[in-house]
Amino acid sequence: MTIINPESNYGTVTIVGVGLIGASLGLALKQAGVVKTVLGVGRSQANLDQALKMGAIDGEVDLVEAAKKSDVIVLCVPVAQMRAAFETIEPYLEAKTLITDAGSTKGDVILAAKEVLGKKACQFVPAHPIAGGAQHGAAAAQADLFQGKQTIICPLQENSPQDTALIAGFWESAGAIVKRIGSVQHDAIYAAVSHLPHLLSYALMASVVNSEDADQKLGHIGAGFKDFTRIAASSPEMWRDICLGNRTAILKELDQYLLIVSHMRKLIADNDGAGLEKLFNKASKARQDLDVL
Repeated sequence: MTIINPESNYGTVTIVGVGLIGASLGLALKQAGVVKTVLGVGRSQANLDQALKMGAIDGEVDLVEAAKKSDVIVLCVPVAQMRAAFETIEPYLEAKTLITDAGSTKGDVILAAKEVLGKKACQFVPAHPIAGGAQHGAAAAQADLFQGKQTIICPLQENSPQDTALIAGFWESAGAIVKRIGSVQHDAIYAAVSHLPHLLSYALMASVVNSEDADQKLGHIGAGFKDFTRIAASSPEMWRDICLGNRTAILKELDQYLLIVSHMRKLIADNDGAGLEKLFNKASKARQDLDVL
């Protein structure tokens, strides 16, 4: 395999899906001066045009061209679309080309890669940048989106140490702090600290909107409600796929959460102020401790 120097040039990079993550990555790589060309693949012409206008990409191609021309392909599409992307890429994938992704789930994406790519799965180094925002689309992109943020990579046994290092350097060049963990551990952790919070934010928003006096409630919201539901403005398509793709781990976390909520309900019903305060104190201290990490 042709080795690209991670400190100089990753050659031609194609970003599949130039939304918030994809377009931000294009901006970051170009700002770092580590790419020759950034190409974009997308379903929305308007989004591609926006990415081109803002300089996140230098041109647009289709997936077949991407497989033939790219040194690195980055899949920034909803996780349920990864299998179809692998299927299109596989017949044309050059031996020199590396693939990485930005999916929030890893087990389902890795399974799809191994089933579709076969022996070429060694060219796929799974990743998950822990960066984003409530808004989506190229218009929301920021060159510093990954700066100082974690990107998790979950190397396959089939990946060579050199290719894993190349992809780690690739994400680091965008400003990320790279950490390596196994895919099973990844999906368990992020079910709790990312997927569940989004689910709860959507649920609260849906609960209020579906109530009989929704207009009155929404007319009196404050900062707390806005803070809690900010992430409910995220891409519904993306989060639908994440919930289904990581459903086993998410259901486990959701069941645990429901037990806590049920316990809180009983404390309130029993007028147990001491019990409530004890629970709140424990949670409050844990949250305050996060700010000193």
